Amino acid sequence: MTATPRIAFLASRAPDAQAALAELQAVHGRHEPDAADVLCALGGDGFMLQTLHRHGPRGLPVYGMKLGTVGFLMNHYERDGLVERIAAAHPAHLRPLEMAAVTESGATVTSLAYNEVSLLRQTRQAAHLRIHLNDRARLDELVCDGVLVATPAGSTAYNFSAHGPILPFGSNVIALTPIAAFRPRRWRGALLRSDTEVRFEVLDPDKRPLSATADSHEVRDVIDVRVRESQTHSVTLLFDPEHNLEERILNEQFVS
Repeated sequence: MTATPRIAFLASRAPDAQAALAELQAVHGRHEPDAADVLCALGGDGFMLQTLHRHGPRGLPVYGMKLGTVGFLMNHYERDGLVERIAAAHPAHLRPLEMAAVTESGATVTSLAYNEVSLLRQTRQAAHLRIHLNDRARLDELVCDGVLVATPAGSTAYNFSAHGPILPFGSNVIALTPIAAFRPRRWRGALLRSDTEVRFEVLDPDKRPLSATADSHEVRDVIDVRVRESQTHSVTLLFDPEHNLEERILNEQFVS
């Protein structure tokens, strides 16, 4: 990054985010992402995930400021001192999950997930799944509303709402969490090494169809889904020192 970084501002459609976009561009100028040193995302966590999916391949660090409903991946919004805040920010390097989903039609759809990959039933019928880890069957049949695999950064989101564990940042583990499991009743999921490949085999897909979602990218009528941490993709988020990602995840475990 240069001494005075070229900042590309990206904003959600929310009125507050659009107003901040105009103010910040008036001070720091307007730069396109392909000519910038750093991206500044203005919005909530949903917009941050959109930014990572769209611009992650550029390899630019992303500094977010909260101007949305949820801002776990964002810093507090302040109009002044942005260059100094970016210079002092702590980097958090995230590796997304890679999903490869095979549909009933035989198509294979791939996508990345920075939070989680989830499988959910499409009808009133409960899902029937077989779970393989590194090509070895570990759970012959899971009857449930769904199941998900979460990264540490995403472990405080849908995963935590489904009673999954919060994962320390940098722990090199992922969470495998059932959603409303009916059988086995006492199975609460598993903690896995981040290099584990998780495969979900859909049993009886005609009667019990499932969809697979990587963050917000949904694939319907899947019959086989493989998930593993990417070895080729990564992104860098920037956080103010007093609110870095590791501290935020730790704090979530002590909030009642």
